[in-house]
Amino acid sequence: MERPRPKDNSAVQQAAPPSHRPDLTVATEGEFAGWRTWTRDTFESHNGPFWHRIDDDGHVRCAFRVEKKHLNGMKAVHGGCFMTFADYCLFAIATRELEGPGVTVAFGAEFLDAAFEGELIEATGEVTRAGKSLIFVRGMLKSGDRPLFTFSGTIKRVKRKVPATEVADSH
Repeated sequence: MERPRPKDNSAVQQAAPPSHRPDLTVATEGEFAGWRTWTRDTFESHNGPFWHRIDDDGHVRCAFRVEKKHLNGMKAVHGGCFMTFADYCLFAIATRELEGPGVTVAFGAEFLDAAFEGELIEATGEVTRAGKSLIFVRGMLKSGDRPLFTFSGTIKRVKRKVPATEVADSH
């Protein structure tokens, strides 16, 4: 039996994250109760919601439930949705190594199978190398035991740049 999902953000509360992630929130009810998401990235928020958690074994698991808005004209998950979710997963999987802001500087993917409305898409992966400035990640999206999409990417650690509008507003 499927657990009910929140219809809006009312079931999401602010977590007590490290100071570098003030936008980390945790679902308090529904299918993803206890799972985390970031709210700063409005593109991902608009295209998701995408969720992640750290399992008991210390591995990061990411997930989203396919909704109508995720579908292409053939009623399968749009490839861009898989790519956006995989990019989200890069950062979730690398969260311990990243410890601050970063940007994707390389991304590769292979489409293996289609997914459809109502399916639960889950991702797991690993950091293959973490250096001073670059973090290398690979992972796979699945629906149940069915592989859908493999990906790899490189994250570059960066210092957060303050947009000119924020600087002007602070004076």
